[in-house]
Amino acid sequence: MINLANNLKKIISDEDSTHIWQFSRVGGVNRVNLETGMDLVSLEHLDQKLWTALSCPVHGLEIDPKTLEYIDNDKDDRIRVPEIHEAVKWLTSLIKNPDNLVKENQSLPLSAINDSTEEGKNLLTSARQILSNLGKPDADEIYVEETSDTVQIFADTKFNGDGIITEDSADDENIKLLINDIITCVGSATDLNGKQGISTDHIDDFYNNCEDYSNWYAKAEADIDRILPFGDSTAEAFAAFNTIKSKIEDYFLRCRLAEFDPDSIDILNSLNARYEEISAKELTTCMDEITSFPLTKIKAKKPLPLKEGINPAWEKALNSFRELIIDPEFPGKEILTEEEWETISHKFDDYSLWQSEKSGSAVEKTGLAGIRELLRGNTKEILFELVDKDKALETNTNNIFLVDKLARYYRDLYSLLKNYVTFYDFYSPDTKAIFQTGSLYIDQRCCDLCIKVNDIGKHNTLAGSSGICLLYCDCWSKTLNEKMTIVAALTDGNIDNITVGRNAIFYDRKGNDWDATIIKIIDNPISIRQAFWSPYRKVSKFISTQIEKVASAKDKEVHAAATSHIEKTSNKIDSGITESVKSTPAVPAPAPAPVSSPAAAPQQPFDIGKFVGIFAAISLALGAIGSVIASILTGFFGLALWKMPLAIIGIIIAISGPSMILAWLKLRKRNLAPLLDANGWAINARATINIPFGNTLTHIASLPVNSKLNLIDPFAKKRNPLIPIILIVVVVLGIAAYFLWHYKLIEKWDIL
Repeated sequence: MINLANNLKKIISDEDSTHIWQFSRVGGVNRVNLETGMDLVSLEHLDQKLWTALSCPVHGLEIDPKTLEYIDNDKDDRIRVPEIHEAVKWLTSLIKNPDNLVKENQSLPLSAINDSTEEGKNLLTSARQILSNLGKPDADEIYVEETSDTVQIFADTKFNGDGIITEDSADDENIKLLINDIITCVGSATDLNGKQGISTDHIDDFYNNCEDYSNWYAKAEADIDRILPFGDSTAEAFAAFNTIKSKIEDYFLRCRLAEFDPDSIDILNSLNARYEEISAKELTTCMDEITSFPLTKIKAKKPLPLKEGINPAWEKALNSFRELIIDPEFPGKEILTEEEWETISHKFDDYSLWQSEKSGSAVEKTGLAGIRELLRGNTKEILFELVDKDKALETNTNNIFLVDKLARYYRDLYSLLKNYVTFYDFYSPDTKAIFQTGSLYIDQRCCDLCIKVNDIGKHNTLAGSSGICLLYCDCWSKTLNEKMTIVAALTDGNIDNITVGRNAIFYDRKGNDWDATIIKIIDNPISIRQAFWSPYRKVSKFISTQIEKVASAKDKEVHAAATSHIEKTSNKIDSGITESVKSTPAVPAPAPAPVSSPAAAPQQPFDIGKFVGIFAAISLALGAIGSVIASILTGFFGLALWKMPLAIIGIIIAISGPSMILAWLKLRKRNLAPLLDANGWAINARATINIPFGNTLTHIASLPVNSKLNLIDPFAKKRNPLIPIILIVVVVLGIAAYFLWHYKLIEKWDIL
């Protein structure tokens, strides 16, 4: 059954796939040419195995991300082949001539829209409406910048189909005020015209809060004497009660403590030490300290005075408590007993419980009377009618958004296909691929293959298999206040002067400059030329390193010996001076003798045997080296003249050949795919960077055409020309003499 289904699928595919495709060999892979509108129309029939990529990320590419978001139907931040098929199919169905798509025009001509279909006719009408709203009714083309400017498109519209109404949507002033009240109480949403408005959710939320608040307050109205013991002033009285509550409770507790232990009264009332702390200060600045003092003087079983002897910091709060609570409850009362205080405290129990059950507080600022008036009227229905009027234009608004989608596809889709189905832009000398984020300038070179790094961990895993010499850089733009990490491919020159920590400058595709610092280097062969000199550089570096080590060790040895000798000499001098002082008589002599210097350390006898051994070893080593050199020269000069250049070439090949062969093998395998895979792409074919193509991705500094160069360097080291000339003459004469002697020409001359 499965085989039958596969066969049917193949038959249908073969019948539909009558298009003749054109292919080119690019980067070691056969890549399809997308050159005509029919190439795009037939793209759904092209075997996916022939596509360069099968998936790419939505963000981080040098293409309008809004276009990619439209293509990404499932919103998974990946563009896959079926989504490409759907986008191409939709676009080509709405364009009269698909050949226009390969021109990559920045604007969408209205005449290009296929109005023979219902959808095309609607989009053409919406495009003209957009231009009319923007004040361009006679324009014959539309740009993405115009289709995406929804604020200007809907600036003068009362209804725009987004289900959000603003105060401009209402003609009645009371409804306008109500819309603003709802925005203040429960929030808002941004309308397509850029103003703040409300939706059905906001309306429901507001009126639900109104009902909750009204019902909650009705509970107090049903039991007003118990829940609101002080009438309309209960809230104010409760606030005054809470302000002074802890201080009054503290006072009565202190009085009970004084009753328990009369000796504690003096301590409870003693504030001498605390007065000393604030006496030197301006007392008006010490209210915090005074507030911590007792409410009034402490005494066993003493009622709380309400008017006299009160802590100045609490007088105002206590007066409010007395006026709002004591006077209505106990008129004319000047003292408060602990029992009366307990009675007053329990008066707020029901009120406190009622407050804890409060609901609908979001609309409280509207006022109870205003809330109940809204609930009795039909304002809610009026608001819903306005929303319905707005939603009636939803189809028209959706068409306006589809115009934006169409304009973006018309401008960007072909560019995406050239970097997705085929890597045409990457392999074209005058263009850059959408994954190339800019250029890195370092060490008199410009690296054009720079890719933004999304996941440094995946790059650490995959980048090594690319075979490319890579520089990872952290970039910072002070102007944009942004950071990013890039990887730059070094494909020409050498890497001798490039190390981790070096600074460079990175320019993005928009021309913004970023400070770049190398954080990691993956060293791979760069060129055959570099591989040729690599062994000599390594030997030179090894010799230089060894010389530095030996020189450094010798310097430390000499320094240690010198400082040790000086230290010993200094100790001997100090010791001699001490002994001299001890031996000097107490009564000074008329002519004191000078202090003699300490005796010099006895010198070690010269070891003639050791010296002869060292000299013999050095002579033996030099002799061995000389013998090797002599044997090499003898063998070399024993060759026929025509063999000598071949011998030199052979020596060079023996040294540089392995390195060059290894570099050639690796350079042939350089592949961009692992770098893109690490960034979320699914690359389906090799993206080879061979030597000629690699040379175009890294530009080495060169003098401009027709420029003039002055070779006289005023700071060059002055040289004596006679010394090199004499050395050259001596070497030439020596070689000539050796040749004459080797071929026995000198003997013939003697015979003559």
